[in-house]
Amino acid sequence: MKIAFFSTKPYDKIFFGQENSAYTFQFNFFETHLGPHIVNAIEDEKVVCAFVNDKLNRQVIEVLAQKGVELIALRCAGFNNVDLEAAKEFGIQVCRVPAYSPEAVAEHTIAMLLTLNRKTHKAYNRVREQNFALNGLLGFNLHQKKIGVIGTGKIGKAFIKIALGFGAQIIAYDLYPDQQLTTQGVN
Repeated sequence: MKIAFFSTKPYDKIFFGQENSAYTFQFNFFETHLGPHIVNAIEDEKVVCAFVNDKLNRQVIEVLAQKGVELIALRCAGFNNVDLEAAKEFGIQVCRVPAYSPEAVAEHTIAMLLTLNRKTHKAYNRVREQNFALNGLLGFNLHQKKIGVIGTGKIGKAFIKIALGFGAQIIAYDLYPDQQLTTQGVN
């Protein structure tokens, strides 16, 4: 079976190549993102493996169906870039990564929070310009600050665990509250 990969990075080739040593799939790697400009490069692949920035709108899906593609396999958890109605209409199955690392997502969220709070993105640029002035770069301690978390699934719990490590006070909401979180001091 032939599989067309889009938005590929060197690590995709390495890891999928290693996994394929036990199988006989044929891979066709494209570094460009999937969209109307490249969809005709697909020849006889039955599967398209796409990533977050690939555009799988009705126009692209219709061409995929005409070329005999049967499956769109997403290398991401989100599927907002796929016209699911068009895929269903044209008989193309869509699958995705059901649970990307909740810790990785939570850690990235904390990194973004710290970047905004401590303005490290601005400090980075200033240091490159040999400007070491602190004006406009002051943040605040997260210790004893209240942080609101909406959703206490796997990602929310991972985020809460990290935020508690900073000494933050957590206020959380979920349709299905987790009583175990209240024993950890989460309101």
